Amino acid sequence: MTPLVVAKDLTKRFGSFTAVDHLSFDVGEAECFGFLGPNGAGKTTTIRMLYGLCTPTEGELSVAGLDVPTRLREVKRLLGVIPQENNLDPDLTVLENLLAYARYFDLPREEAKRRVAELLRFVELDQRADSRIEELSFGMKRRLVIARGLLHRPKVLVLDEPTT
Repeated sequence: MTPLVVAKDLTKRFGSFTAVDHLSFDVGEAECFGFLGPNGAGKTTTIRMLYGLCTPTEGELSVAGLDVPTRLREVKRLLGVIPQENNLDPDLTVLENLLAYARYFDLPREEAKRRVAELLRFVELDQRADSRIEELSFGMKRRLVIARGLLHRPKVLVLDEPTT
């Protein structure tokens, strides 16, 4: 079986500092994979390269056979990203946050509404659909970010600092 995510000699330098040094790994479909290590080991930098927030200095990185740096738009459609920090729009309600995000993936409005309702039930926030973000507890916000990451049925789910 062909791996879904492949990194070969992945390297990221910031000036003279090497944050990721010739890292190689692959992740198969339906496989759970994580990085363990101390602060500053390059875990978040590697994840940021995976979803295109920074470009590798050297090496190869692909998702579903697509080169991440050169086919990033296509790669992003395959990724569901759960960032370390809460980056929900505080000016929108729970429902509005998810519907707005669905537009990034060109989900038709009716499909988006169905998917949002399904995910709000899944993360047990269906009773809070009309709540503003500031009205939610930390745990509720985390569950909403997870729902958002699952909205477009990604092939790969990327969690940065999943213990949060």
